[in-house]
Amino acid sequence: MYKKIVAIMLSLVMLGSVSSCQGKNEDEPDVSEITEFSAFFAVPGIELNKDNDIQNIIAEKTGVRVKESWLSGQTVQEAISTMIVRENYPDFVDGGSSSYLLYEAGALIPIDEYFDDYPNIRNFMSEQEWDQLRQEDGHIYWIPQFQNIKEGESECIHNDEAFWIQARVLKWAGYPEIRTLDEYFDLLERYSAANPVMEDGTAVIPYTILCEDWRYYCLENAPEFLDGYPNDGSVIVDPDTLTVIDYNVTDTAKEYFKKLNEEYAKGIIDAESFTQTYDEYISKLSTGRVLGMVDQWWNFAYSVEDAMKQTGLDEQGCQYVPLPITISRDVQNQWHTAGDVLNVSSGLAITKDCSDIEKALQFVDDLLSPEIHNLRFWGVEGVDYNVGDDGIFYRTEEQRNNVTNSVYKVSHICNYSYFPQWLGISDDGINATMPSNQPYEFYDGLSDSLKECFDAYGVKTYVEMLGSNESPGDWFPLYTYSNTLTNKSAGGLAWTMMGEIKHEYLPQVVMASDFDSAWEAYMSAYYACHPEDFLQAMQTELDRRIQEAAKYH
Repeated sequence: MYKKIVAIMLSLVMLGSVSSCQGKNEDEPDVSEITEFSAFFAVPGIELNKDNDIQNIIAEKTGVRVKESWLSGQTVQEAISTMIVRENYPDFVDGGSSSYLLYEAGALIPIDEYFDDYPNIRNFMSEQEWDQLRQEDGHIYWIPQFQNIKEGESECIHNDEAFWIQARVLKWAGYPEIRTLDEYFDLLERYSAANPVMEDGTAVIPYTILCEDWRYYCLENAPEFLDGYPNDGSVIVDPDTLTVIDYNVTDTAKEYFKKLNEEYAKGIIDAESFTQTYDEYISKLSTGRVLGMVDQWWNFAYSVEDAMKQTGLDEQGCQYVPLPITISRDVQNQWHTAGDVLNVSSGLAITKDCSDIEKALQFVDDLLSPEIHNLRFWGVEGVDYNVGDDGIFYRTEEQRNNVTNSVYKVSHICNYSYFPQWLGISDDGINATMPSNQPYEFYDGLSDSLKECFDAYGVKTYVEMLGSNESPGDWFPLYTYSNTLTNKSAGGLAWTMMGEIKHEYLPQVVMASDFDSAWEAYMSAYYACHPEDFLQAMQTELDRRIQEAAKYH
């Protein structure tokens, strides 16, 4: 079967032409020699096989292949700082939370000096959005890759943060309406008491927490959501007064951590929560033992979902669904926010070491063309998906199974996942830009246990499990500013110290035998960081964003 797939693809490559990519010059370029660029992304990832099928097709059509490397064995800051000290950079880079260090080091080229020659890049964002990316010198140095919607919204997966729970837990309880923190943990307690082990005899873990490095958001930022606010990340914004609020010190924050403390004492929370690594956490989730957790979908699902499908755990109901948890039933949840979310703090950049800036930008432009975008996310027609008489893309069961197979993915699929990409509806007006957001294909591809769960709640998607909310305002989200703060400012120094204190004290608060004393010690250390300096910086940025947005209305 695999040889047949390769033969089909080779024939497609021979029939394909580079001129079909948007943004090309009238004269078709010579791609007889493939340029290989390097790229580093400051997140964990999986390297593709050297002879990856779709990567080869894209290389034939664009004249470019990119060797991608990913974060491994270092923190983001360590990896980026090493590049800067050695003054040795890849052609492409996304420095994540340390992108600003690359800018300050003079390692990046100003993209805005070039992008008028590349229409797919130029039209990827509005003038207002591009202006929000300008640094102190007036130039733009990176392109945010994600959450950019073309034509219209088509979103089935809640790609963001939530309280997640396994479908089998909900089924066992008769698919109840779980709305509050107390109801959530009560269900985990009851289910784990009645079902303490997996089918193979291993003990279930009712709830775990990931706290490693920057991912400790899985522990610390739930209070903003529990109070019914969207993900501004580092603060709450009161929409009526347009003032920032510190979610770390609210009554809800204290109530939330007290609840975690109680559940830890009962043995409901994983005793390894505060020492486990990210890899250990993903491995644990992949076994199906963990009943629930707080996390961002993108941080766990793309590894865990595939692992469960390969082992049959999906049909045992071990997949996760999000719940609209708030501190009380009279609070409306805002876990899911519709529309574009512009993260100005990082994105794809081209470094000063790039040997051919124009060709690198042309490659990015080509990746955004409809033909290459379809190759990246849908694959090869007739191999990875089919087209119905109505023009709608769909997959067979075999094709769906292929794209969850780890061997098949590294040898055949090439998303170029950290390069710019579109969400929403393709230029054809009927298909989603990605299979995961194609409504019929999405639902048809669900396991029977997830279909049963969704049907029980009268929904068809993860987003419908939560409900969707419009963006709260032109400032949203403010974490895109706090991510750029450095210790050079009073607000940035306070932000760093606040993070260090939370890392140190919050695990102690959860594990403490005397919660009130532990909370008091935490608050004392927290206020010593001068959070007011950080809040003032965030208020200033909030005011600035509102004023800037007014220019475009």
